[in-house]
Amino acid sequence: MNDSATGSKRKDARRNQQALLDAAAAVFVTAGVEAPVRDIAAKAGVGIGTIYRHFPTRADLVIAVYRHQVDACAEAGPALLASSPTPHAALESWVGLFVDFLVTKHGLAAAMRNDGTGFETLHAYFLDRLLPVCAQLLEAAAASGEIRSDLDAYQLMRGIGNLCVGAETDPRYDARRLVALLVEGLRRRVG
Repeated sequence: MNDSATGSKRKDARRNQQALLDAAAAVFVTAGVEAPVRDIAAKAGVGIGTIYRHFPTRADLVIAVYRHQVDACAEAGPALLASSPTPHAALESWVGLFVDFLVTKHGLAAAMRNDGTGFETLHAYFLDRLLPVCAQLLEAAAASGEIRSDLDAYQLMRGIGNLCVGAETDPRYDARRLVALLVEGLRRRVG
């Protein structure tokens, strides 16, 4: 097989795996991480065997979905900064994606409960990928004069995370609204 055919197959395999991870994430949002594999396969348009070939255990699939979602959130930051009308608008949009990620990762802690080392590794990955993106967005918004400059990325992400705790189980609680108020409160007041 020539190199271009091999490259095309690898590209197709990556695209198929991304589609599978997107499907799994969507199913996890609606049914939790214990959703039947057949539901994920149906949503992805693949056979159950394909899922098990890529992800031999449920934990492997959950971890892959988590990493996929972290990567998507990390990659969105620079793209939003480049395409938004202002750095604050980019920050608001990115925080919205971050909140969606936090609120919809149903059952990850429960799925990882028996693997403390694996959970710590995922948390480190989360921080390594997302802290620099959040910092970049905060720095751009502060440099433009739109927000205060005395908050670091870790503080903001931790605050947002705390506001999101329990949001998926309490229909009366609107974490997104409170996080929006937090981000609005970062604005620099003139005069």
